Amino acid sequence: MTRDYDFWLFDLDGTLIDVEPSYPVTVMSRVGDRLGHGFSEEEAATLWYGEGDARADLLAARDIDPEAFWTVFHEEERPTDRAKAAFLYEDAERFLADRTEPMGLVTHCQDYLTGPVLEQLDIADWFETVVCCDDDIGWKPDPAPVHRAMDEMGVGHNGHAGVLVGDNPSDIGAAWNAGLDGVHVERRPGPTDRCVRGDHRVTSFTDLV
Repeated sequence: MTRDYDFWLFDLDGTLIDVEPSYPVTVMSRVGDRLGHGFSEEEAATLWYGEGDARADLLAARDIDPEAFWTVFHEEERPTDRAKAAFLYEDAERFLADRTEPMGLVTHCQDYLTGPVLEQLDIADWFETVVCCDDDIGWKPDPAPVHRAMDEMGVGHNGHAGVLVGDNPSDIGAAWNAGLDGVHVERRPGPTDRCVRGDHRVTSFTDLV
């Protein structure tokens, strides 16, 4: 399969890296205190990973304004703490180390957090471009951030065949909307009735070799 693509794009959180389990609980506890809502460990994980509509459904059930949630969340996220809590998945490290094709990141993780995390894990120089989604650039599944990454890598609209790998339905949507293949990495098995469509579905990067 790896021979089928001449460039690779990756989501970051939950795909290549993750954080120690206690970190989302700690952050969401501070966020909840400010919003006047307590969150269980399970709810903290739901808010952190935000798979599908799970985050939006939880906020709606608690009658929490999403804009207020994100404002407080970004104020409570501390770059140094996030970087210290982050770790690189071993299967992702091995896979990326073997790549000779250009690689880039398209992530919802904000720039003020992404930089310190990549530096802490010593992987910043692995990628030709890092696109951090925002209101101006767009949010996956909008293809705009994917197109930006492709243009910055010199592989946009010129016949190159690429793929985007991610752990969320929005990653697959962004890939397809940008005309790329989408690979779904199932890091956290969900309910048996949940199926994320993709050109390829794997539980580890070792399945891509």
